Amino acid sequence: MLKFAQRLLPPRVQRALDQLGETLSVITEMRDPRVMASLGPSALRGLVFKRGKQGEPTLTPARHSAYFDWSYPGDQAEMAELYARAKRGQWDGDDLPWHLGVDFENADKSMFPMDFLDWELGEELGIRLTEAERVRLITDMGTWSLSQFLHGEQGALLAAAQVTEAVQFMDGKLYGATQVVDEARHVEVFARYLETKAQKLYQINDNLFTIIDALMADSRWDIKFLGMQIMVEGLALGAFGTMYNQTKEPLLKELLKNVIQDEARHVHYGVVALREHITKQLDERERREREDWAFEVAMLMRNRFLAYEVYDEWFSHRLSRASWRQFIGRSPGMEGFRTLMFSRLVPNLREIGLLSDRIRPHWERVGLLRFANGRAADQVTAEEVLAGEVPAAAA
Repeated sequence: MLKFAQRLLPPRVQRALDQLGETLSVITEMRDPRVMASLGPSALRGLVFKRGKQGEPTLTPARHSAYFDWSYPGDQAEMAELYARAKRGQWDGDDLPWHLGVDFENADKSMFPMDFLDWELGEELGIRLTEAERVRLITDMGTWSLSQFLHGEQGALLAAAQVTEAVQFMDGKLYGATQVVDEARHVEVFARYLETKAQKLYQINDNLFTIIDALMADSRWDIKFLGMQIMVEGLALGAFGTMYNQTKEPLLKELLKNVIQDEARHVHYGVVALREHITKQLDERERREREDWAFEVAMLMRNRFLAYEVYDEWFSHRLSRASWRQFIGRSPGMEGFRTLMFSRLVPNLREIGLLSDRIRPHWERVGLLRFANGRAADQVTAEEVLAGEVPAAAA
């Protein structure tokens, strides 16, 4: 009865109610009050007040302790090796083949293949486009994805600087400094590509804003580490790998190849830093809070990939948000994104001790527990990510 009554309302009001319902579902699903306290203020700023879409810089209050160790110990051999690899793996964004032209109107050189979206389903839902319009929509989906990558990389740049201050391992601080450089380079190359090639930039997705805002404001170093190194970087690694394997655009492919090799180190770093801390140094109450926190952030990340910013530009005047969710949610390209992203993330949570029998039913309920036995980041090479391989279970 309620849904029938909503259909009688003007489309603009229906969209507003649908958006409000989604926001409330995100907030009310936070079961642990400590998770609510951590994510709730950022959810209000991002999902309700849309602070990332007001056309001005965001001032986020940041609180954390800088950890100094005046004895300079060599305290983490695996981190020291990552630091050595990072020094060897530096690259210059200016060396990418920027001279190459792009032709996004040519389906054979598009950011995504044409079968990224399910056009038959789209027609059933009322999305009827010419061939030229389909190519432009595919290009906009690619541009939207790169825009979110760019926004996420800016968040990673600032969070990496905070983590380098706060992490309690000297070898971790040395490695963390290389990640700050990596993230700056990623911001540089994604921004340059969007400005000079795509010539378009989408605003940050509200869910992504919420996560970045919460990470920057949290005072706990391990939450910053968990959120950025495991959650955001882990999911980004899967997203970059999917786009790398699907794109036919030569410059973008080379750009993503370089970024992926950096990101593989970043997630490995997160696993190494948190594995012992969570399993041996936190009490059960603290561990459960981080377990719940990781699950809630994963749900925000999953919902991030509904591309409402593209919907607002293309279809808000003629298609319901529910129909758009169905179109995007069932598209082959987005299903591929989700599969590879969560195949990277869930094994890392298991490896660091945040996939207990208590939380597993929640992952099962959302269909993501099937990835639980995959190999974690410290067992997956950048070459495997570039090959698009879903990590199999460890032997």
